[in-house]
Amino acid sequence: MSNDIKRVGILTAGGDAPGLNAVIRGFGKTIIGHYGLELVGFLDGITGLVESRSRPLGPSDLSGILTDGGTMLGTSRDKVQKYLVDGQTHNMVSRVKQNLEQMGIDALVMLGGGGTAKNAKQLMDAGVNVIALPKTIDNDIACTDTSFGFATAMEIATEAIDRLHSTAHSHHRIILAELMGHRAGWLTLGAGIAGGADVILIPEIPFSVESIADTIRQRISRGSTFSVVAVAEGARDHEATLAYSAARALVQRAATPDEVTAAKAHLAAVENAQRSHTFRLANQLEQATNMESRVTILGYVQRGGTPCAEDRLLATRLGSAAADLVMQQQFGVLVAARGQGTEPVPLADVAGKVKLVPLDHDWLETARKVGTGLGD
Repeated sequence: MSNDIKRVGILTAGGDAPGLNAVIRGFGKTIIGHYGLELVGFLDGITGLVESRSRPLGPSDLSGILTDGGTMLGTSRDKVQKYLVDGQTHNMVSRVKQNLEQMGIDALVMLGGGGTAKNAKQLMDAGVNVIALPKTIDNDIACTDTSFGFATAMEIATEAIDRLHSTAHSHHRIILAELMGHRAGWLTLGAGIAGGADVILIPEIPFSVESIADTIRQRISRGSTFSVVAVAEGARDHEATLAYSAARALVQRAATPDEVTAAKAHLAAVENAQRSHTFRLANQLEQATNMESRVTILGYVQRGGTPCAEDRLLATRLGSAAADLVMQQQFGVLVAARGQGTEPVPLADVAGKVKLVPLDHDWLETARKVGTGLGD
């Protein structure tokens, strides 16, 4: 065992997802029981780092949490380099590093998504021994095959689509199920295929209302009296996609702080104008097909509850692998899922990147072959 690493910190950041407690347990049991180190849990994500709010974690704290949803440590969406205090943002990297040194924390493990990867890299660049683990129901973290939380969310979304089929069939309606996924369509695509949705709309493929309506009319001509449409919250028609892409390009081109502020405000305005798009789409399809339309928005239901067996297994594997990397003093990495194993990937390769659905992906090809409309 390394003599340099004695005390390790762990936190959960960003939105909650099924499997967070399973990772804490997998990492904790390995780092405490197998390697004999001390473990400290920081409360409420980055907030706990900045404010030095933590609690020691022992074997009894890790007992019985494998099946619990949410996170025993709490979470937040605070950013270490843009920490909000009294309406002003502050870079807290130096303060966090000082807090860790004063507490005798030799390494920090951060559970989170894309934003957490950015925070982890900021701390890594400042000299903190940090390891990140991939958490998101969107499955959009770069350089990892999958992330814990995704499998459970897809099961929940699939079951919802299954149940909506009954009502759609009974009442001869179009039912649109809005699922999570701002920029990536993995969850909607996977659940849509598994649930037998008739149309699947994802952010990567701009849709046409007429194309969707045509798919539904074809179903009507074949005797089908209902249709189920799975819609990612970030799916957009062609016009909205152009507006969104232009707004994001403005943010990327912004050079001065004032330009960045203005560009981000414009992007927020564009996103706000595109909210409730699923309800607008339902009205448009009703007019185009003369069929009643209804909308169901799953929202946070997809992120809650007991993690499925696949996520529990993945979370335990990733957590245990992270403990091994701590002992090997291999820091500045994301513990990526790779096949049935794991692989450390440099945070520089992950931070700021998003894993989108490739337009030639097998899932899309499968959807087309079975006759699922994709709105294009």
